[in-house]
Amino acid sequence: MITLTGKKVSEGIAIGKLSFYKRDSKEIRRIYVKDVEKEVQRFQKARQKGIQELKTLCDTAAKEVGEANAAIFEMQQMILEDQDFVDQITNIIVEQKLNAEYAIQSAAENFISVAMAGDKNYVQGHDADIKDVANRILRILARAWKNKMLTDEPFVLATGELYPSEAVQLDKTKVLGFVTRYGTINSHTAVLARTKGIPSVIGLGEALKKDYEGKTILVDGFEGKVYIEPDYTTITKMKQKQDANHTQVQNLERLKGKENITQSGQKIDVCANIGSREDIENVLRCDAGGIGLFRSEFLYMENGMKLPTEEQQFQAYKLAAESMGAKKVVIRTADLGGDKTAECLDLGEDSNPAIGYRGIRVSMDKEDIFKTQLRAILRASAFGNISIMFPMITSIEEVTWAKDMLQKAKKELKNEKTAYDEEIPVGVMIETPAAVMISGELAREVDFFSIGTNDLSQFTLGMDRQNAKIDRFYNPHHPALLKMIRIITNNVHLEGKHISVCGDMAADLELTEYLIQLGIDELSVAPNQVLGLRKKIREIQ
Repeated sequence: MITLTGKKVSEGIAIGKLSFYKRDSKEIRRIYVKDVEKEVQRFQKARQKGIQELKTLCDTAAKEVGEANAAIFEMQQMILEDQDFVDQITNIIVEQKLNAEYAIQSAAENFISVAMAGDKNYVQGHDADIKDVANRILRILARAWKNKMLTDEPFVLATGELYPSEAVQLDKTKVLGFVTRYGTINSHTAVLARTKGIPSVIGLGEALKKDYEGKTILVDGFEGKVYIEPDYTTITKMKQKQDANHTQVQNLERLKGKENITQSGQKIDVCANIGSREDIENVLRCDAGGIGLFRSEFLYMENGMKLPTEEQQFQAYKLAAESMGAKKVVIRTADLGGDKTAECLDLGEDSNPAIGYRGIRVSMDKEDIFKTQLRAILRASAFGNISIMFPMITSIEEVTWAKDMLQKAKKELKNEKTAYDEEIPVGVMIETPAAVMISGELAREVDFFSIGTNDLSQFTLGMDRQNAKIDRFYNPHHPALLKMIRIITNNVHLEGKHISVCGDMAADLELTEYLIQLGIDELSVAPNQVLGLRKKIREIQ
């Protein structure tokens, strides 16, 4: 038995066969293949898929940014159709008997050198585009992991790093748990793991070896440990831990229907965060007071190369509204950017994505896409208690613009005689120090606030939530953060408005009493954390 230690992300025990999948360039290495013909076919299928994606992307870009700007994707398509480039990749696979991933990366590096020498005029000075084309094919090849979820036998997923766009698509009935070499406990992938309730351990480093493929793996999400080929004693111990947790969950079930009220009589709402339609069932199961945060960006991230249509979005939002009945559903408009990328939306390169082109900034650049989403949300508001929330706000001007766009969407629907809630509440996410400092002014512009403590922590403490090197410096109890929450709460209550906390801090039971004392109106957490939080609230004097 081999024991690996990492960082716990989502509690629970999972045991099954390990399936290892490559993800990024860190994992692209020489792998000798037995059947070169199959490997060539694998590359060619991915190449044809890439060409189709670029054609679609070119058509979309031509409509959004004009044909001149869309020409870049035509050029990328030419690279994929360049026979010299294709032959280089094929020759590496056939002659050296190496895997397609390594062949693509090697050929791309060589192609850049050839372009610099002047033999390929059309790509001179376009090193980034050659790399982008290569990365596209590598991503397509890596998608094979999804096929595993179509098989009958559940498994434990292992990878270098799991991206949010992949985590949101994990099927809990197929993926028993997952483990990674890299990653941080504050990433959006970690947030999704907790939302879905999939046992997971990250940051195992190079100790997580490809040689473990197919071996039995036991994931202890309570302690952040992983056991390769666990012995009988360890399995027995873990089953006892699992049974104890099951008993604890059953005891928490008795709190369904109970009020979230302290022993001194102070009440607070407890809602749930979701990222997809599938999560709605978990909200109902945990008896949450509603959906405090619907992360709508994941509808884009799981839709492949095509933007989700207005009808697709409407159906998802309508399902949430109808499922919740009179309970609230707060839909945050797409908070894309940073580590939350979508194939259907090319946001370009960003040297510092954590504080770059994301959230409302993307929406302001892509008005048509934003308005389509607003129309879908408004249409769904006729079927339940829906609110709209704007992410990554830093100024009054951003709020004014977003509200103007909302009015335009309302006017269009009114002219079409389509029903919607004319008084739909509008809120903002408070996740930047700028928003904290103008929270009084913002409170006069909107109906409610929701504090996104994950991003607020990263911006306030100057710590990229994706950087595992600084995990040990991360302090969610930092006095600066706690003072900020007090400032925000005071300012919003001076205007008689509602305030919630929807980041990881909302589920931090060490802070529950402090947040209640401040006067926070609502806490919104992952569905499987709702009843545990309710228990904590009811124990507070």
